[in-house]
Amino acid sequence: MSYRENYKLIDFSQEIVIPQKVRPQPKRSHLPCPRIASDHMEPVQSQLDGKMYESKSALRATYRAAGVIEVGNDPARLRPRKKKPIDDKAIADTVDKAVAKFNRGERVSR
Repeated sequence: MSYRENYKLIDFSQEIVIPQKVRPQPKRSHLPCPRIASDHMEPVQSQLDGKMYESKSALRATYRAAGVIEVGNDPARLRPRKKKPIDDKAIADTVDKAVAKFNRGERVSR
C-alpha cells in the first residue's frame, strides 16, 4: 500500500489522546530558603593537624591561621597547559651517544 492509500484509512473524527508524562515534584524543604549552603558537613580529617571537623568554617579557620591555601575546584587546573617545544636535535644527539656507548660495549651494571 502506498502512503496515499493509508492516509485515507485514518479516522480523523476521533480525538488523538497523547498520555502526559508524570513528572515528580522536586523535593522542597519547609524552610523559606531551602537552597542555603549549610556550614555543617560529614566529619572530615584535616590534612593540616589531623583533627576531625564537622564545620566548614572551623576547618577553614585552621587553614587560614596556618597560612595554608585551600584548593578546591580551581578553574586553572582545567586550562590547557603549554607544551614545551620538542628539541629534535637534542634527542638525536642523546640517541647517537647511547648507540655509540652500546657499540663500544659499555653496559649499565645493576
